[in-house]
Amino acid sequence: MSGAGTDVGTGMGRRFGTGPLSRAAALIYTLLIVELLFLLTAAPGLAGLVLLDRDASNVPLAALCLLPLGPALSAALYAMRHRRAELIDLRPATVFWRGYRLNAAGALKVWAPWLVWLTIVGMTLGNFSAAGVPGWWAVLLVVIAVVATLWVANALVITSLFAFRGMDVARLAAYSLGRFPGATLANACLLIVAGGLTLFASEVVPVVLASVAAAVLLWNSRKLTAEVQERFTAPQ
Repeated sequence: MSGAGTDVGTGMGRRFGTGPLSRAAALIYTLLIVELLFLLTAAPGLAGLVLLDRDASNVPLAALCLLPLGPALSAALYAMRHRRAELIDLRPATVFWRGYRLNAAGALKVWAPWLVWLTIVGMTLGNFSAAGVPGWWAVLLVVIAVVATLWVANALVITSLFAFRGMDVARLAAYSLGRFPGATLANACLLIVAGGLTLFASEVVPVVLASVAAAVLLWNSRKLTAEVQERFTAPQ
């Protein structure tokens, strides 16, 4: 009798937390926890960013405020990649902090140069009339900034999920832009949505959806991560 009861209890334990509703609840819970931890780790920069006026002279300060967001987003990507689908086996906070500890330095190696470049572009566009350069330079700078942002999205995914040297991350991220055009286009759409929310609402709106953006970015990059895992290394 005790053996049968144990088997029944074990079966019920295995079934609990594995249904569609439980998986949806697990996903929502993970998104909420990851979002809260993202906001916590990015809070120093976000506080300064909210206080800044939208003026070209504040572009360097805005870039400095955005610096903590790189490691925070990297940890969010790591947490969403390693999330558990079962409701009874959720540890999103533990996984987030593990990802933050493992990847903060690597994320800054790709995030900081991207911010420096965006600062140069922003300062140039903000003072374009005084620069004395042809009008088509503005279009070129915007295109380069968009490409650089798509590159840093790939670079963050790679450095968050795999162990590579910084130069190898940069090369793989650039290679992936052309190798996976579908992912590049999907990330461009994600960038347009984030830019639209920032322009017409507030910088805060994309930030409070950071965990959702991380999940979408991972989904867009699934072919990239599969090829990197298969051809180059094992995931962290």
